[in-house]
Amino acid sequence: MFDFVNKKRRIVQIILGLATLPFVFWGVESYRNADGGDHVALAAGEKISRQEFEQALRNQQENMRATMGENFSPALLEKPEVRAAILEGLIQQRLLRQEAFRVGLGVADAQLVEMIQNIDLFQEDGNFSKQRYEEWLRSQGMNARAFEARLRQDLMRQQLVDPFSKNAFISHSVAERILRLGDEKREVSVVQIQPERFLANVKPGDDAIKAYYEAHKAEFQVPEQARVEYVVLSMDALAEKAQVTADEALAYYEEHKHEFGQPEERRASHILISAPASASASDRAAARAKAEELLAEVRKSPQRFAELAKQHSQDPGSAPTGGDLGFFARNMMTKSFEDVVFRMKPGEISDIVETEHGFHIILLAEARGGKQASFEEVKKQVEQEVRKQKAAKTFGEMADSFSNMVYEQSDSLKPVAESLGLTIQQSDWIRMNSDEPPYLNNERLLQAIFSEDAIKDKRNTEAIEVSPNTLVSARVLDYRPATTPSVDELRDKIAVLIAREEASKAAVNEGKEQLAQLQQGKTAAIKWTSSQLVSRRERQGFDNETVQAIFRAETNHLPAYSGMPNAQGGFTLIRVDRVIESRTPSADERKAFAGQLSQLFAQEEFSSYLDGIKKRYDVSVRSENLEK
Repeated sequence: MFDFVNKKRRIVQIILGLATLPFVFWGVESYRNADGGDHVALAAGEKISRQEFEQALRNQQENMRATMGENFSPALLEKPEVRAAILEGLIQQRLLRQEAFRVGLGVADAQLVEMIQNIDLFQEDGNFSKQRYEEWLRSQGMNARAFEARLRQDLMRQQLVDPFSKNAFISHSVAERILRLGDEKREVSVVQIQPERFLANVKPGDDAIKAYYEAHKAEFQVPEQARVEYVVLSMDALAEKAQVTADEALAYYEEHKHEFGQPEERRASHILISAPASASASDRAAARAKAEELLAEVRKSPQRFAELAKQHSQDPGSAPTGGDLGFFARNMMTKSFEDVVFRMKPGEISDIVETEHGFHIILLAEARGGKQASFEEVKKQVEQEVRKQKAAKTFGEMADSFSNMVYEQSDSLKPVAESLGLTIQQSDWIRMNSDEPPYLNNERLLQAIFSEDAIKDKRNTEAIEVSPNTLVSARVLDYRPATTPSVDELRDKIAVLIAREEASKAAVNEGKEQLAQLQQGKTAAIKWTSSQLVSRRERQGFDNETVQAIFRAETNHLPAYSGMPNAQGGFTLIRVDRVIESRTPSADERKAFAGQLSQLFAQEEFSSYLDGIKKRYDVSVRSENLEK
């Protein structure tokens, strides 16, 4: 999506500490484990506390709620990969800051003062307001010295990032070549030579079965298994049982009335003719003239707005989708753009709108929200929120008792179940790498179940948080050690595997032979599928490997032939009957696409740079604290 957020808005986002998912996802699991302490990670000698991590989670939640609106679900932040990505963002902040110090970057006091004074958040009637600045600091529980030090560090990190984002360059000739490659089409027919045709001819003998068994014995091992009983203390389950009176629900609604209903949102599309504030007067005049020409064309044929946006808009984020910016509320776009959008009516097309990014033509597609929901309209939602509050309080009170009882009375789960009103459940046979059933597919819980203490002494596992606000303790009922079935038990299975391998070899060999004959100009009795037009963008259901084979075929003489082993163990023969060359892209298309490629190139370059930084500093993560 086009970045309407101006430089000042970017600084405000830094100030507010909105945690966003990191630029490059290295994978928290790649870091070594930390030793001791209540922190969640140690990066370049600096601790990342649980409090800081939890604040980052809350910031990310608010950020996602503002961006996604009604599509946001708090469950998104419960996913382990999302929590790991947020922690990684904090780690990257530490490493970039250390790197900025190492290379001697700095921010002059005068530059810092000017930056703070120009932040809209701290201005009143267009001038810096010390009172507003101090009020904001108090609201954040921060003094000026700490805030300015933090902002200085953030600006230093930004100096490391900016050279990649601002200096990446892809020539228009390269962009044109890639565009043309993407648009080139080939008319193709295929035939699949599958292993099933050859299965009946393969009869594995005893020697082959025994040899296969010995070569693949480790693959046939049945892992250790256990059957367990377990109890679950879940805040969600407590919420379902919680009772809510009418008075409680109404009181909650009155106190949180502002949270219900939907803020006014608009969905708009735009065409941007880029002309940054730093552009010369003549360049901006030329951009406006171009925008005026497009506006006349749009007003003449409003139904072509999306088509014209794809062809001419210089916003690389929205141009491919016809200029669609999706739904957004107030304070999410540049003010001059936003003011126009919120005055328009659905279906209306704006005059030229000038911002610091250039000149825009806006089409308002839809408006929604903007009204306060009544108590009756949100009664069920209110009751659910009250249940959650009650459940959170109850869960907090019960969690310590749950953990203590399963540990102190470790020979049985009955005491904790009877004391807290929980149900003892039983599993079927489970393995160390089980994906099912729910709760028992947690790695930490499985490690506890298959520990020596749990297996030999039949003791309860400790209380383990398998997901946020869900504790589980399990006790082993039966155990089966890892075993390897005999060759006789596996004879039929092995025979099928050998037959499949041999049939696959036969299918691939026949495919290669037929391809060689076709490429030599010899005819073959092949029943081709009906032809299809395929491009690198419009694959018509073909997988990536098949598309690559289609465009590898030499087409100096048609029909041309290509082929490759396929994922089913057979061989795909390809015939190319016609080549349709792509059209020459316009100058605007080349420019817009070159901009997109430059962004991708910048990301790759920055990824390599971050990878180098990662190797320069020690990083360790305490996974057990991360999962609490």
